[in-house]
Amino acid sequence: MKTNSLGADYWVRRISEQEMPALGSMIRTLEQLAKDEVSSMAVLGRSIMHDNALTSRVLRVANSAIYNKGISQVTTLSRAAVVLGFDVIRNICITAKLLTSLLESNNMSPAVYQRLLKLMAHSFQSAMLTKMMLADYGEELQEEAFIASLLYHLGESAFWSVAGQPADELDALLANCEDNVSCLQVSRDYLGVSFNQLTQGLARSWGLGELLMKSLLNPDERTPEVRTIFLANKLSDVMSDSQASPDELQRRLQQCAELMALPTSEFQQRLQHCLDATRRLTVDYGAKVLLQHLPKRETLTQLAPSPHLVPRVADTGVLLEKLRQLTLLAQDKPDFNQVILTALPAMLDGIGLDRCAVLLLSPNRKRLQPRLAIGDNADLMKQSFVLELSDDAVMLRACLEKQQACWQGKDTPELPMGEILQQLLPVNGYLMAPLRVENKTIGIFYADRQTTGRDICQQDFDSFTHVAQLANLCLSLALRGF
Repeated sequence: MKTNSLGADYWVRRISEQEMPALGSMIRTLEQLAKDEVSSMAVLGRSIMHDNALTSRVLRVANSAIYNKGISQVTTLSRAAVVLGFDVIRNICITAKLLTSLLESNNMSPAVYQRLLKLMAHSFQSAMLTKMMLADYGEELQEEAFIASLLYHLGESAFWSVAGQPADELDALLANCEDNVSCLQVSRDYLGVSFNQLTQGLARSWGLGELLMKSLLNPDERTPEVRTIFLANKLSDVMSDSQASPDELQRRLQQCAELMALPTSEFQQRLQHCLDATRRLTVDYGAKVLLQHLPKRETLTQLAPSPHLVPRVADTGVLLEKLRQLTLLAQDKPDFNQVILTALPAMLDGIGLDRCAVLLLSPNRKRLQPRLAIGDNADLMKQSFVLELSDDAVMLRACLEKQQACWQGKDTPELPMGEILQQLLPVNGYLMAPLRVENKTIGIFYADRQTTGRDICQQDFDSFTHVAQLANLCLSLALRGF
């Protein structure tokens, strides 16, 4: 089938009017809403209320650890908009609808479907990177940039999702291309339009934001938001390219770090947390199929290892002194913070770990959220190190429900922790112990050597468990008024 005479207008009309009218209509409506949150919320509700699956997905994301930092779940869109803000909920709706519309198409061969998954994973990762890199700017700009980055490859994604036979033919042609430049030329010759121009056409037709058009037409513009979208896409390109060189990745990391006015090492730590957050949010959006194509923290570490860090060496003197302090606290009716702020340094400096934290159970007991953290990147850990208690997180549930300390290291059998937690926790090992008051588990002590990559051993576990048990005893005695 020859398509080079069809051009942009044909593909924009076909995608908008024949293949994805519901997606285009909803995005157009949401983008046109006035800033009056009362009327906007009513229109938003009407836009998705007939789609129970979409409403359920939006609420699941709104209640995820990434968005909901409160103590209670939201059960309606209107409540979610009050808690998170209208712009956030609007963009969650657009993202959820986009993912379902593209992924649920029945018009793809297996090869084209895999190509689409890679592109969508790239777009989602780019959007998350963009938002992370604009963290010091206002929420409205962050959300606008997130959507612009997510839709940056909308034309290409829509084509692979709905084109049918032309998609199969172009996929076969691209399989013989040697580099990105030749792929772009082959696509343009075959379609009669570049994918960038197709995205521009859809952006105009659907009334997408001004920022998306700017980033497409003037990607070299130096404004922070356009520059961020450009660099986030380039960094995502390199991280997802199995043939990428460490030098190229290091160059993109340095450019991103300079844009944020951060040392490259600190940017890499923020990037690691962003990769973890992306994987968790992908599952919340019901798009687990994208996980196989998202960059993994191990791949990033291999290509661009963090600058050498001097590891903390176990200090028996510190450990014994902190244990002595805990023993004395048990006699003085200590408060919670006194006990924890004595126990965590015993773990960090006494055992020689990289980071330690106390994570408390949420009211619904389905999530562990950081209360206190010390050590490497403690601030980032407090922001994003949230553990979800999925049914397959066997080891974590044993720690909480059976009140068993547990650990993972090179000499231990690998226990199930669930797909998402496995991506979040360091591959070199970690330590967990229940945090108890009397006989009730309220959270966990957690520690690892994530930043230096050193192994966890049996002696580390024994010392960690000793500290946790003494801390729990202090808390129980304080509660009894001993």
